[in-house]
Amino acid sequence: MSDHIELPEWKEELDAIVGARAHGQSEEIFPRLQKLDQRHPNVAEINYQLAWTCDVLGRTREALPLYEKAVALGLTPNELSGALIGLGSTLRELGELGRSADVLNSGQVQFPANREFDVFLALTQHAQGKNAEAMRRLIDTLCDTTEDPGLTAYQRAIRHAAGKL
Repeated sequence: MSDHIELPEWKEELDAIVGARAHGQSEEIFPRLQKLDQRHPNVAEINYQLAWTCDVLGRTREALPLYEKAVALGLTPNELSGALIGLGSTLRELGELGRSADVLNSGQVQFPANREFDVFLALTQHAQGKNAEAMRRLIDTLCDTTEDPGLTAYQRAIRHAAGKL
């Protein structure tokens, strides 16, 4: 018996395309991703990579339905976390601030250790005009995640000041 796990036929091609994007070839890979999607429709990972590439290319409106489809089709936890960040960020860019906050809050609940949700949620809160709440969230995230000795030395004072915003 072999320990070899057979990958879906689209996986190797998708990995090669994503590797090219990592080398700054987003414009060139977009049509390749579209063709892969045409040959293998309804694959969450392909839709996620298409959405991400649309974002990189500034095609925010095109990214939205692709993120939504990828999330609906089901992704691995790591990819789902990234897709929720992308979806929330895309919704914010399109002015759909309530939906953005909902998506990012959902991601925060599903992935409490992924502090990037706090930062993207703060950006949405700022766009909603909730500046004090956004600033508090950012300061808490900074205090929770930094190892900078100056900031850790003043952490209590920083948090106290943030609480008064």
